[in-house]
Order: sequence, then C-alpha cells, then structure tokens
Amino acid sequence: MRLATIRTATGNRAVRVDDAGAVETGDADVRALLERPDWAAHAAAAAGPSHEVAGLDYAPLVPSPEKIICVGLNYRDHVLEMGNELPEYPTLFGKYAPSLVGAHDDIVLPAVSDKVDWEAELTVVIGSPVRHASREQAADAIAGYTVLNDVSVRDYQRRTGQFLQGKTFEHSTPIGPWLVTPDELPGGGPESGWAISTVLDGETVQSSTTAELVFGAVDLVVYLSEILTLNPGDVIATGTPGGVGHARKPPRYLSDGAVLVTSVAGLGELRNTCRKEKR
Repeated sequence: MRLATIRTATGNRAVRVDDAGAVETGDADVRALLERPDWAAHAAAAAGPSHEVAGLDYAPLVPSPEKIICVGLNYRDHVLEMGNELPEYPTLFGKYAPSLVGAHDDIVLPAVSDKVDWEAELTVVIGSPVRHASREQAADAIAGYTVLNDVSVRDYQRRTGQFLQGKTFEHSTPIGPWLVTPDELPGGGPESGWAISTVLDGETVQSSTTAELVFGAVDLVVYLSEILTLNPGDVIATGTPGGVGHARKPPRYLSDGAVLVTSVAGLGELRNTCRKEKR
C-alpha cells in the first residue's frame, strides 16, 4: 500500500493512494492511522471519500511525529567525500516537527545563512512499538519507507560538534509524498540497492543506491530500540549519499528559486522550490 497525509478543505486526512484515487481512512494523518494496532487491515479496507491523485495537496507524511531521528555519515561514498572514516556506531541527531514540509511545499532558506545544502535520504517510518528488538522484530516494526531531504544549514551545523542547530530550521525538510509498505518494494530491502538521487534545477547532483548504506534500516531500528522505545509514526532518516554541495570544490549551495527534486526508486519523489526567508 501507499499511505499519505493530505490537506483538505476540512483539515488533514490520512489516505490510501491507489491508481484510481486517494481514499480517506477516517484518520487525521498517517501517525494517527499507524497508532491503530490493525492499521494495515484498516487502511486496506478503507472506503471513505476519494480524491483524484493528480490534485493531492500533500502535507508532511507524518506532520507531528513523536521522534525524528537522523543518521549522519551513513553512506560509504558520502563518508569518504567528507574525508571521514567509516563509523563504528551510527551518528545520531534529531529534528523537530516544525522543520517538516510536504512533498511539493516550498523549502524556506533561512535569512541568516547562504550555505544551505541538499541531502537525499531514504526514510523509515515505524508502525508498531518496539524496544530491545531482535532483527526480526525490528523488520516487523517498520511500517514502510518514504523520501526525505535533510536540507542542512552548513555554517550553523559546523559551529559546534553537534549537528542539531544546522538541521532543524523551520520549514526546511520535505518528507513524502507517501509511505510505501515493504511488501510493495523489491525483495531484500534497501540493502538490495534502491536508486537514490537529487536533481537541482535539472542537473543530477546526487546519484547512488541504498546498497551504500553503512547501517541498514533494520540495523538502525535494532540499535535505536536499545536506547528508547520507537513508536508508531516515528521517523528515521537514514543518511545521505555522496554529491552534497558542501563537499564540492568550490562548494555549491541552494539559492532562491532553485527547484529540488529528491527521489528513491519505488518510493516516489519530492519536488520543492526554495524560497529565501523574508524577515
């Protein structure tokens, strides 16, 4: 299945997205849907109001997740381009919900920086509570996958050894357009190598596969569940491949009016225009 959160005249609604249309499930958003123990059966049987897919106004896939956990330095090609060694453990940081925007919303470039970068990311969405997970339990806890661009304000990120301040500027992080359940995706999971890319103003600036992941999706759920309980709707952004603007010589950054297209094979694409913040 494909599941999304859309904006309607009466507020956000969770929908099942089919070829024929997007059918409301009766839930306010994808997080509310996933909090149902029977979410998969409920979504499959949904027969609420339907919307034309071509006209959908996508809200952030999970508008208010309990947790947004991000992983840095998790693609071999990106680790090497940044001049680092492969990590022994995942490098973790967080985001807050106000940073999220929908699949076709504008990305706000903050007024305080001209060093804003792109980072295409495969993203995991949790579908059931999990703590101290085995690999099998971790795989079962994954509701599905989506696309995120971890737009990064590099000068703020580099001010200290902690990444957070460069990663959670408001209205900076597109996520969506939908969650795709694992049964709809190629066998073997992300480790089998799903294409991932960023296209900036028509030029491909990132092109890799998820086979480059240092820590795979299941590995991350196992590891994170040692630290805290992962709950339905939690988002885990798994890191970006090589090709980021900050690593180029000279560096290259996003500008007002730039169009950013972020895609992962089988998961769809984000298409966002960058707009400089007005103060």
